[in-house]
Amino acid sequence: MDWLPSKAPATVSVGIASTSAPLPFSFSHLPRLKLPHILLNGNSPTVKEEVKTSIRISRRSFAFLLLFPASIAFSPSLSAVPLLTLERYTDEVEGFTLLKPSTWAKMEKAGAKALFEEGKGANNIGVVVNPVRLSSLKEFGTPEFVAEKLIQAERRKESTKYAELITVAERLDHGGRPLYEFEYTVDSTRGGIKRIFSAALVASNKLYLLNISYTDRPESPLDSDTRTVLEQILHSFDSTV
Repeated sequence: MDWLPSKAPATVSVGIASTSAPLPFSFSHLPRLKLPHILLNGNSPTVKEEVKTSIRISRRSFAFLLLFPASIAFSPSLSAVPLLTLERYTDEVEGFTLLKPSTWAKMEKAGAKALFEEGKGANNIGVVVNPVRLSSLKEFGTPEFVAEKLIQAERRKESTKYAELITVAERLDHGGRPLYEFEYTVDSTRGGIKRIFSAALVASNKLYLLNISYTDRPESPLDSDTRTVLEQILHSFDSTV
C-alpha cells in the first residue's frame, strides 16, 4: 500500500535528557498497581473520508488484533537523542492522526497502516486499522478488562519472559467516543526489556490500534523526559472520522 504524505506539519520541540540513574525497582519484581480509571478530553483535527471495508472481524478475534502492534520491530537498543522534534502525521484515507518524531523514518510493514522507526527499529511507533462489527470499545469490555486480556496474551507468547501492566486509562476522542490507553513492560527474548504505550479506539466500525515501543533496560532506563514525550505521542492519537 502506498503511504500518504502528511500535510505540512506544525512542529513542537521537546528536549530529552539522558540519565543513567537506576530504576527504583527490579523488573522481575514489579508490584501490581491499582489501575486508575481516568477520563480525559480528547481534541484533534477532524477529517472525514469514506473508506470501503472488505473484512469482518468477530468479537472473538478482537483480542488478537489488539496484540498485533506489540509485535512490531523488536531489535537492539539505541540511545535517546538530545533533542526530539514532534510533528503531526495524519492519514486522511484511514482516518487517524498522531504526533511522531520528525527524525524517525517511515517504514512499510505488512498489516501496518503506519510505522515509524528510530535507526534500526529499536524504538518504533506503529498503527493498525481493521474493520470490526463493534461500534464502540465498550461493547468489548472495560479498559481494565481489555488490559488484562492484553497482558495475559503477552505472557502466553513463547518469546515473552515477563510482562506487567503499569497503568490503564480512558479518555474520549474528538467525536466523544471512548479511547483506551495502556502502559506496560515486556521482557522478550526478541528485544529485551521494552516499555510499551498502546491505545485502542473503535470509530465508524473500525478498530484503531497505536503501539509505541521503547527500550527500557536497566543499563539505559527510560528517563522521565523521554517518558513525557512518549506520553505526549500517546495522548495525541485520535481518529479523524
